[in-house]
Amino acid sequence: MASHIRALLAAQSQITILDVVTRGERAVGVVGELHPDVVIVDALLQGRPGGRTVASMIRQAEPSAGIVMLTVPQNPIQEDAEHGIDTVLTMPLNGFDLLLAIRRAAEERRGQSGHGRSMVISLFSPKGGVGRTTLAFNLAVALAGDGPVCLVDGSIQFSDLRGLLRVPPTAPSMLDLPTERLREGDMSEVIWRDPSGIDVLLAPPRVEMAEMVTTSDLEKFLSLLRRMYAYVVVDTRASLDEDVLAILDGSDRILQVLAFDAMAIRSLAMARETFAAIGYSPGKLSVVLNRADTAGGIDRADVEAALGGPIDFEIVSDGRLVLAANNEGVPFVSASPDAPIAAGVRAIAASLTAGRTLPVASPVSH
Repeated sequence: MASHIRALLAAQSQITILDVVTRGERAVGVVGELHPDVVIVDALLQGRPGGRTVASMIRQAEPSAGIVMLTVPQNPIQEDAEHGIDTVLTMPLNGFDLLLAIRRAAEERRGQSGHGRSMVISLFSPKGGVGRTTLAFNLAVALAGDGPVCLVDGSIQFSDLRGLLRVPPTAPSMLDLPTERLREGDMSEVIWRDPSGIDVLLAPPRVEMAEMVTTSDLEKFLSLLRRMYAYVVVDTRASLDEDVLAILDGSDRILQVLAFDAMAIRSLAMARETFAAIGYSPGKLSVVLNRADTAGGIDRADVEAALGGPIDFEIVSDGRLVLAANNEGVPFVSASPDAPIAAGVRAIAASLTAGRTLPVASPVSH
């Protein structure tokens, strides 16, 4: 059965098998070490403990992991999330059934456990030059008052955050992480601690190294960071390539950044059509109008009509303050907390944190 499941999952790239455990007494230790999103347990597992007991033990030790219980028609099992049975899958099975069960188990645990209370927030714009990276940095700093934050450089090729934060070329990056058996200790060793107080996972320092970071790697990084931080803020890049879509798929909220720029408005309108086709829920998407007080002859109502929805947040312009802060590599929300532009960023942070119960995040040592 393990070989059959391996073969089914090997045919796609969205799910990675971390390990196969053949004895129930080893399961809890391996799950605690590897932190999988989902564990598949065979109800017919022989020995002591048996399959049902293993599932219950995993639920107690690692409540954030979704559990899929495999069984046969002669051994019917009822779903029982409290005792570690989020989804039941009856054999024989095909790849579609398996993927559906895995996704269902993961989504249900995100909604019920501490894993789900961690929030991944991506800032996206299909056009550069609208201030996305600057806003990502300052939003991460603003959120740090509510819990541990990691800022992720999703601009894999050009590593925009390295330039903004004045990070030395020798600083480690996500490229230094193992692609298999990724642990919290591995992540802690490559995290850059910014003087502003937030942690940063940097992209590779050179353009040609970007191809060495795969989409699967990014998905695993985000999954682990969810367990370590209350908030994960990702600065993406101006594209809808596979890596960016993987980040957006794994995000709880997507802040779509634009300005009063005809090309930026048109590009975002096209991207939103793609998001609708993908099936992103309206609650996942928010529009942030940067430099909102510099209309340049474009009416706000026209922008909302082009986007087919409202502008959710506005950030005023303050070119002198932003330029000075960026040149020094410091967040303007801390350097000039009373400035209107800083208040706008804090308003976004307050909206994201409102009414949330935060998980207990693992401390990152440096």
